[in-house]
Amino acid sequence: MKTLLLTCALLLLQLQAAAQTKNRPLLTHYVDPFIGTGGHGHTFPGASLPFGMVQLSPDTRLTGWDSCAGYHYSDNIIYGFSHTHLSGTGIPDYGDILLMPTVGDISYEPTSKSSIAGGPDNGYASRFSHQNESARPGYYSVRLDDDNILVELTATKRVGLHRYSFPATQRANIILDLTHRDKVLDSYLRIVDSTHIEGFRRSEGWAKDQIVYFVAEFSRPFVQSDIMLDQKVASSSEAKGTDLKASFQFSTMAGAAVLAKVALSAVSIEGARKNLAAELDNWDFNRVRGDADRSWNAELGKIEARGGTESQLKTFYTALYHTMLAPNLFMDVDNKYRGRDFQTHTAVGFNNYTVFSLWDTFRAAHPLYNLIDQKHSLDFIKTFLAQYADGGRLPVWELAGNETDTMIGYHAVSVIADAAVKDIKGFDDALREQAFVAMKQSAELGHYGLDSYTKQGYIGAEQERESVSRTLEYAYDDWCIAQMAKALGHPADYDRYLRRAQSYKNVFDSESGFMRPRANAGWLAPFDPREVDFNFTEANSWQYSFFVPQDISGLMELMGGRQQFVRKLDELFTIESRTTGRQQADITGLMGQYAHGNEPSHHMAYLYDYGNQPWQTQARVRQIVDGFYKPTPDGLIGNEDCGQMSAWYVLSVAGFYSVTPGSNIYAIGSPFFPELRFNLENRKSFVIRARNVSQRNVYIQSATLNGRPYDKSFLSHADIMAGGLLVFQMGPKPNVNWGAKQVPVSQIPGAAFVAVPAISAYGKAFKDFLQVRMASLTKNAEVHFTTDGSEPTLRAQRYTRPFVVDRSTTVKAIAMDGTGQTSQIATANYVRIPHSWTLKLLSKYSSQYNGGGDLALIDGIRGTTNWSGGAWQGYQGQDFVAVIDLGKNESVSQLGAGFLQDIGSWIWMPREVEFEFSSDGQSFTKVLSIPSEVEERNSNVVIKDFVKTILPQTTRYIRVKARSPGKIAAWHEGSGGDGWIFVDEIIIN
Repeated sequence: MKTLLLTCALLLLQLQAAAQTKNRPLLTHYVDPFIGTGGHGHTFPGASLPFGMVQLSPDTRLTGWDSCAGYHYSDNIIYGFSHTHLSGTGIPDYGDILLMPTVGDISYEPTSKSSIAGGPDNGYASRFSHQNESARPGYYSVRLDDDNILVELTATKRVGLHRYSFPATQRANIILDLTHRDKVLDSYLRIVDSTHIEGFRRSEGWAKDQIVYFVAEFSRPFVQSDIMLDQKVASSSEAKGTDLKASFQFSTMAGAAVLAKVALSAVSIEGARKNLAAELDNWDFNRVRGDADRSWNAELGKIEARGGTESQLKTFYTALYHTMLAPNLFMDVDNKYRGRDFQTHTAVGFNNYTVFSLWDTFRAAHPLYNLIDQKHSLDFIKTFLAQYADGGRLPVWELAGNETDTMIGYHAVSVIADAAVKDIKGFDDALREQAFVAMKQSAELGHYGLDSYTKQGYIGAEQERESVSRTLEYAYDDWCIAQMAKALGHPADYDRYLRRAQSYKNVFDSESGFMRPRANAGWLAPFDPREVDFNFTEANSWQYSFFVPQDISGLMELMGGRQQFVRKLDELFTIESRTTGRQQADITGLMGQYAHGNEPSHHMAYLYDYGNQPWQTQARVRQIVDGFYKPTPDGLIGNEDCGQMSAWYVLSVAGFYSVTPGSNIYAIGSPFFPELRFNLENRKSFVIRARNVSQRNVYIQSATLNGRPYDKSFLSHADIMAGGLLVFQMGPKPNVNWGAKQVPVSQIPGAAFVAVPAISAYGKAFKDFLQVRMASLTKNAEVHFTTDGSEPTLRAQRYTRPFVVDRSTTVKAIAMDGTGQTSQIATANYVRIPHSWTLKLLSKYSSQYNGGGDLALIDGIRGTTNWSGGAWQGYQGQDFVAVIDLGKNESVSQLGAGFLQDIGSWIWMPREVEFEFSSDGQSFTKVLSIPSEVEERNSNVVIKDFVKTILPQTTRYIRVKARSPGKIAAWHEGSGGDGWIFVDEIIIN
C-alpha cells in the first residue's frame, strides 16, 4: 500500500509539473548574457547555441587580461563582430573572422571615427551605448552610434547570421578583417561572385596553430568590393598573405537590412560550404533566432527552479546557460574534424568537441553534465579518446585541436572516472577499457614533474614549478585511475595507483600544519602559508592544504583528527584575507583565505560535512551564494572558466556538491529555491523542495526522501537518477543533530603508507661544515640513511640524532613503519664551497626568490630554466649590486654573471652588467661593461652568462652592477609595472 501511495504521489507530482511548465515563461527570459562581462568574469554576450561551434559576439577590447572574451562591459567602442569567443578563460584567444558594418568612406583601421583627430571619416570601429544594446540566448543586438546602424546577430551550431539595418545610403559597407586579434600565420580570401566569399585564417595565439575556414553569403549583391593585401588593393578577386582585409559596398534604403551568413569549419572551405547548406538555407532571421531560443529553452529546462525572485532566477539560469557555452562542437556536418595531429579525421559514433578547461571543469561542470547531460558527457569522453589516438595523450587544456598544456594535472582521468562510477548511458566496458589504457599513459609520462613524482613520491621545488599543487593534483588523479582499475578488475594497477594517491602525505609538514614546498629533500624556507608563489598554482598553501578530495579522512588524521580539522577550516574562513608574495589576479572572492574566485577553493565549504558539522557547510555555502553571485555585469567574483564558476553555483543552489569527482556521492549544502526539479535523460525527475527557505532560513532542520526520514548529509548519485522527492525543512538556526551522524566519507583503504622522510640543513651550500637533520613524516616510523650516495636499505645506519658533513655529500634516506612498509627514498645534495670568498649584497632580494641565501651567487650551484626552484635570486624594480671580497689580492682574467629572462613572468635580462675593481673596498674602478644581447621581446626562457675575458689584473674587491630593465613597456601585459632581474652565480677566474 505504501509503495502504491508513493507511486501515485510521484505521478501526481509529474502531472502538476507538466501543467505548470506549460504555463511558464520561456526560461531564456531569465538569462542575462551580460552577467560576467564586467569585472574579471571574462564572458561574452553574443549569440551561440548550446555547446555550439559558433560564438558570434561583439569585440570591444583588443589586448590585456580583460580582453580574454573580446568584450568588456566597461568599454564603449565596438571593433566588429567575430565568430569565435572563449567564455571566462584567463588567457585570450579566438576572435576569428571579424565583420563590421560602416557607412561612407571605407577605412581599414580598427579605430573609432570619433577618437581620431583626422576627422569623421577615419576608422571602422564605432561608439555604442548599453542603452541601445540587448542580448538573450542565441541573440544579440546593438546600435552603432557613429553610423546609426542596427546590428543583430543570431546563430545555428556552425553558422553565424548577421542582420545590419543601415540608413539610406549609397555607401553601406561591410568590412572583413582577417588580421583581427592574434598573430596571423596565413590567410586567404576569394570573392566567388557578388554574394559569396570564402577563405581561411590561420593564426598563432594561445593555440599555436589554429585554422578557421569560412564561407560567407550576403542577402543581396554588393555593388563594389576591394581586397587589401599588405595595405594595398589586390589586383584580382583572391589574395593570400598575413595582412588581409576586404570591403563590400551596398546601396540601401532607410532601415533596409543586409544579411550575412558565415559558416565555419576547422577542416576545409568545402566543409564550411556543407555546414552552411545543411544548417541555414534561408534568410529568415527571426526564424533562426526563434530556433536558437527554443534550443536554449530545451537545454535550460533540464533544471526547473520555482519560487525565487526575478533576480534570483536570472542569476540561476544565467549560470546554467554559462555551463552550456563550452566545450564547443568541433566537427562538420559530414563528421570530419581536425585532430590533435592537425590531420583530418572522421568521427564515428560521436560528436567531436574542443575547449576543455579541465583543471577548472572537472570539479563541478563535468559532474553536472553527468547529472543532466550524459549524452554530451559520453561525447566528451569519446573526444578525449580520439585526441589520445590522434595526438598521443589525453587532453590537459585543449583548444582548437592544440594541446596548450595550460594548468596542471591530467584531469581528463577525473572526468572519465566520474562518468564510469556514475554509470552514464553508453559508457560500456569495452570503451572503459580503452579509456583505462589512455588514463594510465597520462600518469606515466615523464614531463611536468611526473618523473620526480613517481620516483620519489613528490615533486621538489627545484624540480618543477608549482611543485606542491602538482603533487596534490597528481595524487588525486591517480586515485581516479585506481577507481577505474578496481571497477575493471585490475588489482595490480589498483594497488599501484592507490599507493600513489597517498603521495599528498609527502608534502604535508606536521610542524606547520600545512602543505609545504620541499627542496633538496627538506622543507623550503622561509615559509608563509599566505604567500602566493610559484610553488602553488594560482594560490597559496592555505588554498591547497585542503585539496585531498580522495582521502579527506587521511587529511583529517594528518591535521590531528576531526576536531582539529574543523578548527583549521574555521581558521581558513575567518583569518585575515590579506595574501603575501606575488600578485595573482585570479585570487579573488576572499573570505579569510578561502578564495572563491579561483577553483582550488571550490570544494572547501563542503568539508564541514565530512567533519560532522554539516550546519557549518550550510552557513558557508549560503554566504558564498549570496555574496559572490549577482545578476549584474560584474556579478561573477572571478573568471567564469568555461562553466566551472557557474556550475558550482548551479549545484550549490540545488543543495549539494561533488566534492570528490570519481565518487558516487554528493555532500549536501543548503538548498536555495523553494523547489528545484532535475528533468533527467532517463525521463525521471528528481525534485528538491526547501520548505520555509529564505534569506534567514538557511539551516536544514529535517529532511525526507520519498516520504521517509532522511538524516544523511550526503546524497548518492543512484538516489538522484532513480527520481523522487527530497524535502528539506529549513529554519533560521542550526540543527546540530541533523546529518551529523551519517556523514560523507572519503577514505583510502588498504595498507599503511609511509611518507618520504625529510632531510634538512641550513642551506645546500656551506663553507666549513653543515649539520644535517632528519625526520619521519609518518608517526613512529624509523629512518635509515647513507652518506656515500648508495641506496639506503633497512640495514643502513639508523638516524637517531643530527650529524655533521664537512665535504660535498649526497645523503639518502628511507623510512619504515612497524609493519615493515617502507617509503620511497629521499635524496639531498650538499656542496662545500671551494673558496673563501665573501659576498656583500647592496641590493635586497625578494624573500620568495632568495637563491638559498646570501652565499647563493658564489656557491657554484647553477640555476636552471625552472627559475622558481630556489637557485635564482630575484630583484624587482632595482639594480642588482654586490661586492665580492676575494680575501686577498688575486689575478683576475675572466668576469661574468648569469642571468635569466622569462618575459611571461616579468623577468628580463639586465640592460648591462658592469664590473669594477678595488684594492681597499672603498674606491672602485670600472674595468668591464657587458650589454644585453637578448631581445626584450624574446618569449622563451633564456639563461645567459654575461662573461668576458680581460687582460689579467690584480684586485681583491669586485663590484658587480646589473642595470634594471626599468618599467615594463606598453606592449607587455604588465605595462607600467616593475621588471625583475634574476641572477645566479658570479663568475670570477
